[in-house]
Amino acid sequence: MSQVKSVAGRGLPLRGNDIDTDRIIPARFLRSVTFDGLGEQVFADDRAQTKGSHPFDQPQYAGAKILVVNRNFGCGSSREHAPQAIARWGIQALIGESFAEIFFGNCVAMGIPCLMATPEVVKVLQDAIESNPQVQLQVDLEEMEVRCEEYAAPVQMAAGPRQMFVSGTWDACGQLVAQGEAVRATAAKLPYIHW
Repeated sequence: MSQVKSVAGRGLPLRGNDIDTDRIIPARFLRSVTFDGLGEQVFADDRAQTKGSHPFDQPQYAGAKILVVNRNFGCGSSREHAPQAIARWGIQALIGESFAEIFFGNCVAMGIPCLMATPEVVKVLQDAIESNPQVQLQVDLEEMEVRCEEYAAPVQMAAGPRQMFVSGTWDACGQLVAQGEAVRATAAKLPYIHW
């Protein structure tokens, strides 16, 4: 089982509400059969328009593990490529005011926790990261808390997804493989398997 009880590391602040999946990974990158190379293309159009000033282009945020966003992040289409691109860039957890439901579900399926916090908490975290990009954040899914130096604040996640992360049951493929014998035993009893 792949338990996710906490994520620690540097943060990356991405300000703005209603950042949709078309912005996270533009449609022209959806043609790939695998998700290889998507990390380099995350926010490709936004990054091109800002000519190097986008947070994903800033050298001080290279290697960040926790993305701190605002309201309704990941809205728009249901493309799984959006969280895949973010993860392949190196992000392991997100903190935001709110997340689009399908984006949130895709992140859960990949083992990437999306935790909600109040706008005030998000602003404190984004400001702290911008003033000191080396500051360490820790997201604790057991205590449901985010810590940043001396600052600590509550974060929220529905009980079901939280339990999936903490217990390691978010990984549906891993669970299936772990129960291989039981799957084979059940399949052997099904008459239509042998027809």
